[in-house]
Amino acid sequence: MKIVLVLLFVVVLSFNLNAQVDRVEPPGWWAGMKHPGLQLMVRGMDIAGSDVEIDYEGVKISSVSSLDSPNYLFISLELDENVRPGSFSVTLSKCDNPPVSFQYELKERVPGSAEREGFNNSDVICLVMPDRFANGDPQNDVVEGVRESVVDRSNRTGRHGGDLKGIRDHLDYFAEMGFTALWLNPVLENDMERSSYHGYSITDFYRVDPRLGSNEQFRALTQGARGKGIKMIMDLVFNHIGLFHPWMEDPPSSDWINFYPEYVRTNHRRTVNQDPYASEIDRKLMVDGWFVPSMPDLNQGNPFLANYLIQHSIWWIEYAGLAGIRMDTYPYPEKEMMAEWNRRVLAEYPYFNIVGEEWSLDPGLVSYWQKGQENRDGYRGHLPSLMDFPLQSALTESLLKEEGWDSGWLKLYETLAADYQYPDPFNLVIFPDNHDMSRFYMQLGMDRDLYRLGIIYILTTRGIPQFLYGSEILMTHTESDHHGDIRKDFPGGWRGDPVNAFTGEGLSGGEKEMQDFFRQLLHWRRESPVVHTGQLIHFAPEGGVYVYGRYNKEQKVMVLLNKSDQPAIVDTERFRELTGICSTGKDVLSGRSFDLTEPLEIPGVTGLILELE
Repeated sequence: MKIVLVLLFVVVLSFNLNAQVDRVEPPGWWAGMKHPGLQLMVRGMDIAGSDVEIDYEGVKISSVSSLDSPNYLFISLELDENVRPGSFSVTLSKCDNPPVSFQYELKERVPGSAEREGFNNSDVICLVMPDRFANGDPQNDVVEGVRESVVDRSNRTGRHGGDLKGIRDHLDYFAEMGFTALWLNPVLENDMERSSYHGYSITDFYRVDPRLGSNEQFRALTQGARGKGIKMIMDLVFNHIGLFHPWMEDPPSSDWINFYPEYVRTNHRRTVNQDPYASEIDRKLMVDGWFVPSMPDLNQGNPFLANYLIQHSIWWIEYAGLAGIRMDTYPYPEKEMMAEWNRRVLAEYPYFNIVGEEWSLDPGLVSYWQKGQENRDGYRGHLPSLMDFPLQSALTESLLKEEGWDSGWLKLYETLAADYQYPDPFNLVIFPDNHDMSRFYMQLGMDRDLYRLGIIYILTTRGIPQFLYGSEILMTHTESDHHGDIRKDFPGGWRGDPVNAFTGEGLSGGEKEMQDFFRQLLHWRRESPVVHTGQLIHFAPEGGVYVYGRYNKEQKVMVLLNKSDQPAIVDTERFRELTGICSTGKDVLSGRSFDLTEPLEIPGVTGLILELE
């Protein structure tokens, strides 16, 4: 008798000395899910072609499939809507070999699981790279059996030792700052020889990387965060895997990996999805090509792999209690499979949210994927949210370029005007930077006044704001724009750090001031529904000043951003469409009241957030 613990659900495999089964995925499921189908991918030596028997009320075998590898068996089950939680035996038999049995468990769902609330306009997201935030458990710095186990904080591409416990230990910091959601870069196992810290080369879809912690610790982190009013967003990758994933030695089918066993690079021509003149070879290279030799490209067109990936994400939502998913490299997988994935996830969790990464600066390319979009080719993507790269680029350009007829604030104004292309622009995730680009503060030449204007904009315009960890303390990477420098350690996350951003010890006056500025704005935004769901109106920029407003039946907010280094005099009569009968406006930041019946004077490179009365 041998007992194998598969991740978090205990799967007991009972067999004799000739036993074949060594893994079952997903490692458990739940009774009461809306979708009745469940696909088990069973892995073991020479199990293809086995007959399968299950005797459990409410569970029916709909099909058993073997692909090209002799070491995989795909068992498709149909679960009755009234099936009861419990364990049942799955028996495999083949020719004259003794049968092999394992126990499979259907868990009971947490009450209200299907109605969970996803991240939305009321939230402000903090993007955290776990390896670079805080080392809460030095015991997992070095893990036996992984390819990269050395911790070296001086190596910008190496492991630094941050982990899930480090994040959990500082949940109070996020809550006190005013963040209401955390997006963690991928936490799943990345057993690669180098640069495994970033998480985007997954080698096990059902196991948290042991250098970050365990599945149980990830679930505990999510539960702890929820207890403090913070939602958890999980970063998933469907496009590719890490080169050392077991599938590379033994793929279930010959088409499981695109171009396998060769390496063919993607052409990155993301426009082929919308281009009416695109060639089929360009489309194929875009979707099937590999990012780099260390990231083999998955074939989501294989229905068994498609089911595997869909169930994988639902498993983590249910198991860990997630409030959202961020999907990496969204346009690169098979787009019909991605549409079905969104449909299946949202059928199970109608109020959930998913954001996709489409790094294009053309709103027309980004909007193609959003749920509700009427595309010329008939494609319906069902994706609720996307990262708003066009707005990010326009914000940076507007702050850096001189004001002119077709430059400066006008770039941001016209980019926002392009919202007519989105079915739901208010559900886009907006951000000044992320883990893959230079920090916003660096993009602006470390100009704190311009930086403050940009932060004000992100926190008051439409969309769901997201900030990279350390933005609140002006983290820099003056060494270089290398990703390893951009993703440097958060000060205070390691014992002995001379600077501690959690306590403020060692921060400069400017860094503390910016931290207080973030805290003030985030707390104000959290308590201001008008900025969450209120309508938006903006006015064409004039004289280096951009004015816009958020309003609903109960509240009005007027934002005035002066980019000029000289004071600006603004005639408030022009904005009467927004201000209406309101005669005063109180600045959220300074507490100063302004008379709206007179021209306003705005100091140079200053933003005002006026609550109108």
